[in-house]
Order: sequence, then structure tokens, then C-alpha cells
Amino acid sequence: MTTQSTLPPIATRRPNYSTHHGVTLEDPYAWLRDENWREAMQDSRRLHPQIREYLEAENAYTEAHEASLKPLTEKLVREMRGRIPERESSVPVPDGPWIYTTRFREGGQHPIFCRAPRADDGHETSTREQVLLDGDAEAEGLAYFSLGGVSHSPDHTLLAYAIDTRGAEAFDIHVRRIETGDDLEPAIPNTTGSIEWSAASDVLFYVTLDADHRPNRVWRQAVGAEPETAVCVFEETDPGFFVGLETTQSGAFILINAHDHETSEVWVIPADAPKTAPRVIAPRQTGREYDVEHAGDTFTIITNADGAADYKLVQAPTATPGAEHWQPLVEHEPGRLLLDLVEFADYRVRLERVDALPRIVYTDKRTDAEHTIDFEAAAFSLGIQPGLEFKTTNLRFVYSAPDTPDETYDFDLTTGRRTLRKQRDIPSGYDPDKVRVWRIEATAADGARIPITISAHVDTPLDASAACVLQGYGAYGISEPAAFSSHRLSLIERGVVVATAHVRGGRERGQAWYDAGKLANKTNTFDDFITVAEHLADSGFTRRGRIAALGGSAGGMLVGAVVNKRPDLFGAAVADVPFVDVLNTMLDESLPLTPPEWPEWGNPRDDAEAFETIRGYCPYQNVCAQAYPPILAIAGVSDPRVTYWEPAKWVAKLRAFKTDSNRLLLKTHMGAGHAGLPGRFAALDEVALIYGFILTELGVTVIDEATA
Repeated sequence: MTTQSTLPPIATRRPNYSTHHGVTLEDPYAWLRDENWREAMQDSRRLHPQIREYLEAENAYTEAHEASLKPLTEKLVREMRGRIPERESSVPVPDGPWIYTTRFREGGQHPIFCRAPRADDGHETSTREQVLLDGDAEAEGLAYFSLGGVSHSPDHTLLAYAIDTRGAEAFDIHVRRIETGDDLEPAIPNTTGSIEWSAASDVLFYVTLDADHRPNRVWRQAVGAEPETAVCVFEETDPGFFVGLETTQSGAFILINAHDHETSEVWVIPADAPKTAPRVIAPRQTGREYDVEHAGDTFTIITNADGAADYKLVQAPTATPGAEHWQPLVEHEPGRLLLDLVEFADYRVRLERVDALPRIVYTDKRTDAEHTIDFEAAAFSLGIQPGLEFKTTNLRFVYSAPDTPDETYDFDLTTGRRTLRKQRDIPSGYDPDKVRVWRIEATAADGARIPITISAHVDTPLDASAACVLQGYGAYGISEPAAFSSHRLSLIERGVVVATAHVRGGRERGQAWYDAGKLANKTNTFDDFITVAEHLADSGFTRRGRIAALGGSAGGMLVGAVVNKRPDLFGAAVADVPFVDVLNTMLDESLPLTPPEWPEWGNPRDDAEAFETIRGYCPYQNVCAQAYPPILAIAGVSDPRVTYWEPAKWVAKLRAFKTDSNRLLLKTHMGAGHAGLPGRFAALDEVALIYGFILTELGVTVIDEATA
């Protein structure tokens, strides 16, 4: 293997064959998967020396190319950092006698969690702030630091918080006495970071990971007790299911959610009787999903039961919550996708999506009067922040649009009055009149209308001369929000058109949009992205060959698939932690995510049709001898979601097959995982690398003195 940083590393090919459904697969780079990968995920120094040598050679090669980008990337970091307030605070959240908030100090990477006494008018006092947890102090001296859940006890005397120091998404839970600032010992290891309290503040509930990194057990532990005394209250034995934990807005019930990508099952424990055995709401039924909220003597349930593909609301008595007792509350309406539900004492609030745009609907439970909170932008994003109280008439939500920085509102559910509590500050300055936003559609070959969200500077000519960054995801029913990004201004201000392709596989147009981009229909996701790229070129926003494809995780698979199918369309491609070896991964049930992923991608181990479908689009399997655009791939050794060897194998195979001389770079974080580097400023280096790579490869030049 060549290791000089000025020459591309050439990975050794080693014979490796496997046969499935009568088809023999060759995988000459399978050796890059370390047999010791579980241990290496916790400490990259445990990687096999030859694997580590290869990854470090790729990193050195990438760093050599980064040197030529350094003046640009350093400038990009300064720009992006200039748009982030050095000192920043969240809108305070009331809970009983206290107001809780988070803030950042000047130069701080991690949040500081604080509280102050609640004033008579219900708002925070301006003095007597108490620091509960200082993220920067906790991170001091650690190579990696990420906070999971941070939750104060109902009696406001304790703070539970979770920390990941390896990047593998395995969190240690600590409990701190707020009055003294001392932590109770010992910490609770190997958890998901989710924390829930009993009503009396004397018991913690949490979820642990099994040997394959699957969250599968829920534990109850007395506060301050040894972890060995914890009681397992729920264990998921199906390797295809994950377990989650939350508490109803009322605070009355702890919810245990066992789920895969198409089926869910919820168990409840009364928060005021934490030793009660969990009780199932409705036993799992393949294909039936539901989520549970609570108010009074009823459970409110979002579900797709009985053919409600875009979900409906039902309710059932808390004493008899089984599906046979579910009564309709909000009927199913095709094309109106119910996304979220919050129950307050007198109001019910739901978030839904219609025609690829979100909206908030609230109901006065005393009168059954229903109202919608309206917005007029062509494309926008909404999120509900339910807060910590149940008996309230205040709803907090966050609105943003591609040209509008985040706005946090308090909405009085009684009067309908909106109060702007905070607008995201851009310290270096921002003029929304300088950004134009479009929501247009492209038509797929089968007639599907694919939404596209586009942003550009008002001075950017729409004569096909502009470069374009086109991003997409298209998996798991996750919809790409039309939200503001201060980072993207570094592209827009340089005359780059920024577009999001809302391809099938998300839920922008409801469950049918998701179903049309998964399993046997997965290729629609990639074809939609190609259709959008062509439509943007045909409409004058850009031109073929001047488009950069950008995606992460399953979106990285999208990037890998489209550069195999239509490399001529793209002038650059960035695949961040890309899921590009999907066939081999889905064939291996020993990997952490494989059984839970079969409902999304198919089970090629047992199903010959699923095997052929995945083999037909898998980026790694379909690398061939052709010219590819410049490609940057990013990986993390600690990544439990997309294991490091997937992008490593993909890049190795691309090097062996591609017929061009374009740059092909692989950057592997040796001590970070799926989310990359933590910290609000540390992450900017990676964004700058991505943008610097794209701008350089697309030949974008500075357009004004402000960006010179």
C-alpha cells in the first residue's frame, strides 16, 4: 500500500467471496472490517495495525489536499463562526417554582445548564442564577465529549445527566445533588443517554445497550444506589426491535416504546408507583404503529391502525387501553400526515404536514373548538417545544424558513396571541431581503411531483451559470425541513444556488411518499434526485456538471447511488458517513443495526428478490470503470450506525475502478462517530472542509468584497 501523502493510497485486494441465492459476490476489501470492531469503536487504538495504517494513509492524503484549501477553509470558519453569537441563551422554560435555561459563554463549545427562581408573573428573575451543569468544565481534558439527556428531578433537588466520551453513543449517567454540586457515585454505564424520573424523584429509569449496541433493556434504579441493585423492568428479545423511553407531558406515566421501522408497542408505568410492572397498551401487531400521550383518565394515541396510512387520533380509558377500546378522535385524512401530539390539561396540540409543509392545529378540549396556526411563506419549518408543564395555556414553537433565522414564539392557546420570545441573532449581520426562496416541483417519469426547496442570493443570475449544491436524504420516512442555516450563507453569498430535493423515502407527501421510496421501490429515491438535478438545470438555476451532490448517512447512500448512475450530472459529491455497503451490511445479522433495518431495505439474506433489488442499487456493488466527479467521503471509527469500513471500502473500490483523475478523498475521524466532532465551534472545521471542497471543485469565485 502506497503511504506517501502526495499519492493516493491503494488498498490491497484480498480474495473474498460469498454466495447468496446462487449469486457469488466478490469483496476484495472485506479485510478493512476489523474482527475487533466492537472494541475499536470504543478505542481506535485497538484497530488492527494494517487497517489503522490504511485509514491513516487516507487521512494523510486528505490532509495534503486540505492544505491547498486552507486559505478558503479558514475564511469559511471565520465567516460561520461570525454568525454564531459568542454568548447565547435559550428562551427560559418554566417548571413550578423555577425557570430553567441553557446558555453558552464566550468561546464556549458546550452548553451551561442553569436555573433561577420564578417571579410572581411567571417569568424568570434577572438575578440569583444557579449553574446546574457546566458543559465546558465537564469536557475539560477529554478528547471527545458529548452530552446526552439532562433532566432535573420533579422535586428540583437532583440533576441527572449523560455523557459520551468516546463518540460511540454509549452514555454514562451521573446524578448530581443540586444544592451541593456533588455527584452521587457510581455512574451508570453503557446507556442510551435517555433519563426519566419517578414522580417522587427517588427512582431513575434508563435504557442499556447489549453487546451489539442495541438498546434493549429498561432498568429501574433507586437514586444513589449501586448499579448492581438496578431492576430490569423490560427486556426486548427481538433483535429487530429497539427500545426507547419517555414520560407523558402530564408526568403521570413512564412510557417504554419498543419499535422497528414499521411496528411499535408501548408499555406504561405509573410515575407515582414506579415499582409497578409495565402494562402494555396494545400488543405489537406487524405493521401497526402508535404513540401515546395522556390526560385525565384517557390515553390519546396517534396510530396508523385500520388502514390509517397517514395516521389518526384515537383515545382509550387508562384502565382499558387496548386497541379494542380505541375510539376515534381525529379521523384519518389521506395526505394529512400527523407528526406529533402534545396533551395539556385543557388543550390538545398536534403537528401535521399537508402538501409537504407543516402546520400546528390545537383544540380546546372544553369546547372541541379547533384552530390552525397559519404561516404564509413558500417553504418553512416548524417544531413544537412542549415545555415542562401540563397545566398551562402557553404553547412554544420554533419557526424558520430558508431566508428567516429561527424565531421562538410563545402562543397563548386561550387568546391566540403570538409573542416573539427570541429571534436567532446573526452577529456578523444578515439581510433577509438578499435571499430568495422558491418551492417548485419536478415531475418524475411515473408522474410523481417532487418538491424542491431552493435558496439563492438576489443577485445570482438564473441563466444556468450558477453552481448548485443539491442535498437529499430520502429514507426512514424522515422529511428534509425547509429550515434556515447560517452556514449555508457562505454558499449563497458566493452565488451558489442551494437546493433540497424532497425525494421519495421521506414523508413530505405522507406515508405513500415514504412507501414509494423503500424496499422494492428504493430506486425511486435515486431517480427522483436525478430528476431534480436535471430539472434545476433545465430551469436555469444551474447546469449539468455544475451540481454538487450532498448527503449524509442514508443520504450518503443516495450520493453514492446517483454518482454511479449519472456521474455526468455532478461536478462534485460529498458523502458524509455514507451507508454505501448496504448489501453486505443487510446480509450480516450480527451487525448492530441489521435486523431492525430489514423493514426499511429488505432482508437479502432470506429474500432473493430483496437481494437482487439491493444489489442493483448498492453503491459499493455498482462501482464501475467510468469517470466519476470529485468525491469527498467522511467516516468515524466510533460510528455504530454506519461502520467505518463502509466508506473505506467504497473509496478503495472507487480508486481501483474510476477512469478519471479527479480528487477522491476519505477523512476518517479516529475518535468520533456518526455525528462527527462535538461542540458548536469544533464542528465548523468539517463544514468548512465540505464547503471548501465543493466551492473549489465547482470553480466558484468570490463575488464581492465582503467575501474576498
